[in-house]
Amino acid sequence: MMKQTFPLFSVLGRISFTLMFAVLAVQVVAKTPNIVLIVSDDHGTDALGCYGNPVVKTPALDALAAAGTIFTDANCTTASCSPSRSVILSGLHNHRNGQYGLQHTFHHFQSFDEIRSLPVALSENGYRTARIGKFHIAPESVYAFEIVLSAGAANDPKTIGRSPYEMAEQSRPVIESDDARPFFLYWASDDPHRSNAFLPNGLPTFDTYPLPNKFGNREEGYPGIHPVIYDPNDVIVPPFLPDTAASRAEIAEYYQSVSRLDEGIGHLIDILKKSKKYDNTVIIYISDNGIAFAGAKTTLYEPGMRLPCIVREPGQSKIGRTQDAMISWVDLAPTIMDYAGIDVSNMELHGRSFRNGVSGKLEGWDEIYASHTFHEATMYYPMRVLKTRQYKLIFNIANELEFPLAKDLLQSPTWVSMQKEGLELYGKRTPNALLHRPRLELYDLDKDPHETRNLSDSPKHQKVKQEMVAKLQAFQNETKDPWGIKWERE
Repeated sequence: MMKQTFPLFSVLGRISFTLMFAVLAVQVVAKTPNIVLIVSDDHGTDALGCYGNPVVKTPALDALAAAGTIFTDANCTTASCSPSRSVILSGLHNHRNGQYGLQHTFHHFQSFDEIRSLPVALSENGYRTARIGKFHIAPESVYAFEIVLSAGAANDPKTIGRSPYEMAEQSRPVIESDDARPFFLYWASDDPHRSNAFLPNGLPTFDTYPLPNKFGNREEGYPGIHPVIYDPNDVIVPPFLPDTAASRAEIAEYYQSVSRLDEGIGHLIDILKKSKKYDNTVIIYISDNGIAFAGAKTTLYEPGMRLPCIVREPGQSKIGRTQDAMISWVDLAPTIMDYAGIDVSNMELHGRSFRNGVSGKLEGWDEIYASHTFHEATMYYPMRVLKTRQYKLIFNIANELEFPLAKDLLQSPTWVSMQKEGLELYGKRTPNALLHRPRLELYDLDKDPHETRNLSDSPKHQKVKQEMVAKLQAFQNETKDPWGIKWERE
C-alpha cells in the first residue's frame, strides 16, 4: 500500500488554518464582556447626585451615570437584604427560590438546593466568577463562585465590606488576570447599612440614642478614603421622614457612608481603566433595598423599593441617558446572561433582559411585581404588590398583625426621638398608619406619590382594584407562590 504524503504547502496551509481559528477564538473571547455587578446595602435614590440630590457627594457614580444610563423606575422585589440578594442572583422571586428572610444565625433562611443561580450559569458558560464583600445568602453550593475574595458576613464591622477602597484593591487579581476568560465580579458593600454598636456584655445593638447611628463611619477612618463630613443642617430630609434634629444627624452620617462607598467605587473603576479592561466591561450599580429608616427598608412603599440602577455597557453610543422602563431585580440575572450570550430558554426565570434599554428603547415595560414575606425570622409580614405607571396595589396577607419594624429601624434615634418627643406624624404618616395596615392598599402614584390616601374602598376605583387583584392573583399562580392560597383561606 502506497504511503500517503502531503506537500509542504498543504502542511503549512493546515497550520495557518488552525492558527486562524485560534485567533478567531481569542477574538470571540475578547468580545465577550466582563461584567461587574456592584450591590450596595440600604441605599435609596435619595442620596445620589445623579438622581437629583445636590448635597451628597457621589462623583464616581455620577460619572458612571454620565457614561451610561440611569433607570428612573428600578425596583427591588423585597426590601430586605438576604431575600433581595437571592432575587438578584437567581432571577426568581424569593417565594419561589426559598430565601424567605435573613440568612444569618437563628433566622436560617436559605434557597432551595435545586435553584440554578446566575454565578453557576456564568461559570458553566466560560466565565470566571468572583465575589467580595457582603454575601448573606445560602447555600453556597447554590450561589457558588469560583473565587471568593472575602467570605462576607451580615453587618460585621470586622469584615472588608465597610472598606470599599480595600475591596477594590483586593479585586485586582480578578481584574488584572491574564486568564482569557471574561470575568463576573460581584462586588457587594456593607455601606451604607446602619452599623452595630456593642453593649458592655458584647452583644450588638443599634440603640445609640441620643447620638446618631454612625452608619459604619469611624474616627480612625478607612484606608484610601478621604471622609466627606456633612452638616446636619444641610442634608435633605426625604418626605417620608420627620424633619427633626435626630433625623438630620442620622442622614448626615448616612451621606458620609454613601460618599465613602462612592470613593471605593471610583477606585474600582480606575483599576478597570488602568488594566485596560474598562472598555470591555459592563458595569451595573444597584442597591439591595431602600434606606435603613422606618417607612423604607422592609416596606414595599416607594422609599423601600424604588432604587438606583446605573448601567454602563461597552461601546455605549448614547451616554448620559435616562430610561423610564419599569424594571425590577428579577430582571437583573436575565440581563446579565444576555450580555454573556447565554441561552436562558431552559432556565426558570421570572424576569427578562432589559439590555436593549441601556442604549435604546423598551416598549411594554409598564408594570412590576414585588413579593416580601419575612425580614427576621420573627418578622412575618407577607406582602404581594403590583405596581403600574399610575397605581400600586399592596396585598397585606397577614394585616391583622402589627407591622414589625426591624431592630435597626426600631432602635434608630430617628424613631426613638419621635416617640420621646411625642410627634403626631412620622413624615407623611402617623406612626399608627405605618404599623397597622388594611388588607388591601391602593394608591394613585401620580396624585399621591407619598402613598397616604388608600383608595381600596373608593367607589371610583373598584374597577381598577378588581383588575389589579386579578393580575396579582395570576402572578402568584404563575410563580408558584405558596401564599396565593391566602386570598381564600386567611
